[in-house]
Amino acid sequence: MLDANLKTQLKAYLEKVTQPFEIVASLDDGAKSQELLGLLTDIASLSDKIALRSDGDDSRKPSFALNRINGNISLRFAGIPMGHEFSSLVLALLQVGGHPSKTSADVIEQIKNLEGEFNFETYFSLSCQNCPDVVQALNLMAVLNPNIRHVAIDGALFQDEVEQRQIMSVPSIYLNGELFGQGRMGEEEILAKLDTGASARDAEKLNAKDAFDVLVVGGGPAGATAAIYAARKGIRTGVAAERFGGQVLDTMAIENFISVPETEGPKLARALEEHVRQYDVDIMNLQRAAKLVPAASEGGLHEVQFDNGAALKAKTVIVATGARWREMNVPGEQEYRGRGVAYCPHCDGPLFKGKRVAVIGGGNSGVEAAIDLAGIVAHVTLLEFGEQLRADAVLQNKLRSLPNVTILTMAQTTEVKGDGQKVTGLVYKDRGSEAVHTVELEGIFVQIGLLPNSDWLKGTVELTRFGEIITDAKGQTNIPGVFGAGDVTTVPYKQIVIAVGEGAKAALSAFDHLIRQA
Repeated sequence: MLDANLKTQLKAYLEKVTQPFEIVASLDDGAKSQELLGLLTDIASLSDKIALRSDGDDSRKPSFALNRINGNISLRFAGIPMGHEFSSLVLALLQVGGHPSKTSADVIEQIKNLEGEFNFETYFSLSCQNCPDVVQALNLMAVLNPNIRHVAIDGALFQDEVEQRQIMSVPSIYLNGELFGQGRMGEEEILAKLDTGASARDAEKLNAKDAFDVLVVGGGPAGATAAIYAARKGIRTGVAAERFGGQVLDTMAIENFISVPETEGPKLARALEEHVRQYDVDIMNLQRAAKLVPAASEGGLHEVQFDNGAALKAKTVIVATGARWREMNVPGEQEYRGRGVAYCPHCDGPLFKGKRVAVIGGGNSGVEAAIDLAGIVAHVTLLEFGEQLRADAVLQNKLRSLPNVTILTMAQTTEVKGDGQKVTGLVYKDRGSEAVHTVELEGIFVQIGLLPNSDWLKGTVELTRFGEIITDAKGQTNIPGVFGAGDVTTVPYKQIVIAVGEGAKAALSAFDHLIRQA
């Protein structure tokens, strides 16, 4: 199952195992069970602290549990965790085997102190780059707290459950049989939903903090770079981010970040955070900015207020809150979000195997999505608002060569149709003839660009009509001491490499502002 190179790497990892444990497989006579048995046999052969049993009686087959000898851990994979989930498997092996997590001591203590019964089920797909964060977070929680049980389920292998629960978006997380959440979550996000007092305690801690020299709002490439450049100047630096990594977390392949020939968004996001943590930077996660209160006078303190009631003060502020996927804003879109309306073809595409889907948008993202989906689904209908597709010619040629793709131009989506549970179709208007048409389908993938995350700045920082922060060549806004960087600003070409440079520039400008105020 595993090639020689991967076995060598895994064997080195498994040398960190300090406590013996067993893998208990539940198998049937199917090909996937034999494939899983081959994987587990390879793993068990690499460490004398791992025993393999194949007499499991779990109803989900193929699946396997990781059980610490004389321990109380309930952690199971239903499926074959390869692809993006192989890293989740390796971490689970290490953590069940006693290797400590790098998660902060505060978070670990909070997990251990949770009381109650928590039976989690996470549905994932092997092509989903968002799923490993959830799987790894809940696996760790199951290792640390015997009250927490977790099963990670490959939706492609257990289609009957996917159909029964009408799952059309991964990761989908169930707690005690009820839907708990969808989309990327880490330990802190999950804890915030389970521990209802956590938000108030967190706000109290933030309110007690001293003023920063530089407060960076946003933890994407621009924010991370700004924090590093500021910290290297030896000044008091903080980062408040809704989720560290930002939009990069939702990016699949990255092949144009200079000096890194190929990587993936979540991997780059982890590297960004690890780099920031090498410096004396106060990182405050899960903080959604709500309002900016500019300094009352030159040389005063700016204040950033957050949704949880916390407020932070700083001599300078760098806004690097990035952008988010643009929505269609048509009836039915929000109602069926996660129930047929999706924004990540790589994550959710496998759930629509053999079904009919639409892609909204004819730029590079839309056409690439349609090409990817055409290899999975029964049929793709691509709808473009303009007279012609806007994607690169090579992508258009590839798309037009596919037999199960229909391209509609001058098509304005006006409504998402559904049966109350899931998407059943969409309505569009032909902008040429004004005729209205209905397309019957099961999934809609929206790929129509980005919106800057700047709503919280309205009435303070000067914005364009598109919501972008207007900045000068140094990243300065119309408010002295407040700077902007990355995709939330007017800087052209929304690229990771450009955001990194803009973050560095904003930090250097903020430092220059500080020394001139001294």
